Amino acid sequence: MPKHKSIYRSAKAKKAVLELYDKQMKELNIPFKDIHVETLFGKTHLIECGESDKPPLLVFHGGNATTAYNLKYCDFLLPHFHIYAVDTIGHPGKSAETSLSPFNQDYGKWAGEVIKKLGYEHISCFGGSFGAGILVKAMCTVPERISKSVLLVPSAIKNAPSIKSINMMFPMCMYYLTHKEKWFVKCILPMALKKEAISNDILLTAKCSIDNAKVKSIMPQNEREEQLRKYKNPVLVMAAEKDCLFPAAGVLQRSRKVWPQSCCYLLQGRGHIHELSRKEKQMIIKGLK
Repeated sequence: MPKHKSIYRSAKAKKAVLELYDKQMKELNIPFKDIHVETLFGKTHLIECGESDKPPLLVFHGGNATTAYNLKYCDFLLPHFHIYAVDTIGHPGKSAETSLSPFNQDYGKWAGEVIKKLGYEHISCFGGSFGAGILVKAMCTVPERISKSVLLVPSAIKNAPSIKSINMMFPMCMYYLTHKEKWFVKCILPMALKKEAISNDILLTAKCSIDNAKVKSIMPQNEREEQLRKYKNPVLVMAAEKDCLFPAAGVLQRSRKVWPQSCCYLLQGRGHIHELSRKEKQMIIKGLK
């Protein structure tokens, strides 16, 4: 059963997270609507934005981040889709604080409920990192509800062993002890490879989550092949060559095996945190239309 303990360290901590959320939404400078849907796992908040005559798209954000940050990162999607950007349940944001297990398929069941409550029989979906792992879980549990999918540096396909990210632990401990930003930067540097890849928005969002919320360190775990094969619709998988969490070599190889219909793309020379080229952004848009 899902756990119902608060994900925030205090009421003040929750206020800090939501203030940054609202600030980032304001910076987007777009019309949007807050909507809520009821699920068996708790009330779920979404940002609805984009022209109503554009194709509908459900977007999942990364772990311990927020929809507000994700929309800033994925702003290239805004002119092309009518977007429903969901706050992952149990993560920083405006959905219920119910924490779901990364080991079973609860995230997939939750995502399926969200699609149903939005009133769609099926919808195109986009997710990155933890959010892509949620989408993978949904592709296993409710494959018929996902018409097209794009998975960016996804979890739940071929995660690296935890030992691969052990070099992030010491700087994180030092950050907790000193609260000095230099240690926080050193902690996330293995994911970014170079400081230039760590934007101000990434730094602010990640630091706000670490400081104020009980972070989810365990990513959605790998799904079995027989489960992954249930998904028969188009899927674009984009994985980063030097990703310490979900290395492209394993992710793309397994994706080709379980999804013969997939289009697999290597983000050459990049880590988990990266910038997309104009060509790559167009590939995502094309893969979702």
